[in-house]
Amino acid sequence: MDKKPSASQAPSERTRVKRYHWLADYDQDTVKAILDASPLAHVGCVLNGLPFVTPTFLWREGDHVYWHGSAAGRLFKALPDQDICITVSLLDGIVVARSAYNFNCNFRSVMLVGQATLIQDEAVKEEKLRNFVNGLIPGEWERLRPLHPKELKATALACLPITEASCKVRTGPPLDDEEDYSFPSWAGVIPVRYQVLPPEPDPRNLPDVSMPEDILRFRLG
Repeated sequence: MDKKPSASQAPSERTRVKRYHWLADYDQDTVKAILDASPLAHVGCVLNGLPFVTPTFLWREGDHVYWHGSAAGRLFKALPDQDICITVSLLDGIVVARSAYNFNCNFRSVMLVGQATLIQDEAVKEEKLRNFVNGLIPGEWERLRPLHPKELKATALACLPITEASCKVRTGPPLDDEEDYSFPSWAGVIPVRYQVLPPEPDPRNLPDVSMPEDILRFRLG
């Protein structure tokens, strides 16, 4: 629903939700559940005075989130010098109200802020990348061609503690102005779900290579 009490207090003033504050939730279990529900996140920072937001795969281990990319990328070069913002958003439904002003959406979102740390130790970096791959598809890392040292060197890895975090969650039907409930316009929710379709084999797969069962069992969180 649109209005509900907050589950906990904001960990900092800059993560305190001000707009639609009744949708805010600062509970760590709720934050982690949303982070685990989708691997796609957006990392925002300022580069040369301009704001940039980069989509990336993100994964959580305990109280930290991790993401990787090119070691030559400008994002990773800028990370040690500033605070950043990471967001994850999941659309759960279109909320059709009786007025355009009250149109809304059901959603779950998380915002993290803080200073990221670059992982320099190559053994730790390889371990975290293995966790990422196997977190998506169990046992997949062990089925892959071993990582070349130059590939590991070309890959940057960063982590951010889930210390300053807030989330917003909306569920339920539209919240119209009381006088609008007598207006003859349909209202309700159009549910939205992410769908995982059957895997599509690469046409250049070797003829004797079969699809792992874990690929068939893949699900989003």
